[in-house]
Amino acid sequence: MSPSQTDQIRMALIDNQTLDSNYKELRDRQITGLVLNFIKGLQEGNIKFDYDEVRASRDSVYVDQLFKSSNSELVQQTVLRLECRDHDFMVLQKFLTDSVAKMNPLKFKKIVLAMNYARYFFIYHQPEQIIVNIPEASVRYYQNNFLRLKMRAVVGKKTTPTPTIASYITDVVTFPKWNVPHSIAVTEILPKVQIKENYLEQNNYEVVDAKGHVVDESILKWNTYDEKNFPYFFRQGTGGRNALGIIKFELQNPFSIFLHATSLQGSFAKDYRFLSHGCVRLEKPFVLADRLLNGEINIKKLQSGKKNTETKTIKLPNKVPVFIVYNPVVVTGQKVVFLPDTYGLIN
Repeated sequence: MSPSQTDQIRMALIDNQTLDSNYKELRDRQITGLVLNFIKGLQEGNIKFDYDEVRASRDSVYVDQLFKSSNSELVQQTVLRLECRDHDFMVLQKFLTDSVAKMNPLKFKKIVLAMNYARYFFIYHQPEQIIVNIPEASVRYYQNNFLRLKMRAVVGKKTTPTPTIASYITDVVTFPKWNVPHSIAVTEILPKVQIKENYLEQNNYEVVDAKGHVVDESILKWNTYDEKNFPYFFRQGTGGRNALGIIKFELQNPFSIFLHATSLQGSFAKDYRFLSHGCVRLEKPFVLADRLLNGEINIKKLQSGKKNTETKTIKLPNKVPVFIVYNPVVVTGQKVVFLPDTYGLIN
C-alpha cells in the first residue's frame, strides 16, 4: 500500500469517529472503496496499458475477499493470505528486502514495476499467451504455464516507440500487403521516389488513393509533392522482400501495431534491436504460426512463396492474448537482471 493510500484510510477512519450519522454511511463507503482498491492493487499490481482489452472486472472477487477477512484478523495476516505466490515475484521481493536496491531510487522503481507485472500475470495468466517485453526486445510464447517458445524481436525506436498493449491475436495473414503509414510514406519513401525514378518498381510499391484504388505513378508530378501536400499512399506488394515478410499476426489495437516476419533477418543478431517504427518483428515467425495453428499450416510452401502471391487470412482456433509490456527487470532462476531503460520511462 502506498503512503498516500495509508494516509487516506487513516484520515477517513479518524473523520468517521467525529461525523454525525448523516455522513457516516458515506464515509463508510469511502473506507470500503479504499480497502477494496488496496486488495485489488495487492493482487493485480498497478499496471496500465496504452490499450487494454484483456483485463476483466474482478470487483466481485475483491468484495468476497474483503468479507472473508474477519475483524480479528490482523492486517499482516490478510496481506500474507492475499500476497502473490509467483516465483519471479518472490525472488524480486527477496531481492528488494536483502539488497541495496531500495537505496537506489531508479532500481527501486524498476523492481516495484517488475513485481507489479508478476502480480498481473499471476492473476491474468491464460492457457495460451504471448508476452513481448520491450526493454528485452524478446517474445515468449506460453502454453499451459510452460514456456514453449522464446525468440528475439525487433521493437520500436526511441522516436517511434512500441506502445504497451494487452489484446488478442485473432488471425494469421500469409503474404500480407503493407499499407505504408502516411507518416512513413512522406518522410521516408517520397524523398527516395523523387531521387530514384524506378524506386517504386524495384521495391514492389504501388501508389493508391485514400479509397485504396491504384494510381498510375507515371502521370504524377513527383517534384511538386512534399510532406504537407502529398495526397496519396504507398502499398507494398507481397513476397519475401515485403517489409512485413511472409507472415503477419493480426493484433487488435488502435495503433496499427502487429507482430510480423521480416526480410531483414540480420537485425536479430544485434544486441540493440530498437529499430522498427513500432511494430514487433519476430525472429521465428513460422515456428510461432505453426504452434498457434496446431500444425495446420504449410510452412515449407510459405517459405518458397514468390513475389505477389495471393494474400490469405487464417483464423485461429482460439484468439490468443498478447501482452506487450515495458518490464525493465527479468528473473532467471534466482538471478535478477536489470535491463536498460531504452525509452527513458522510469525516472
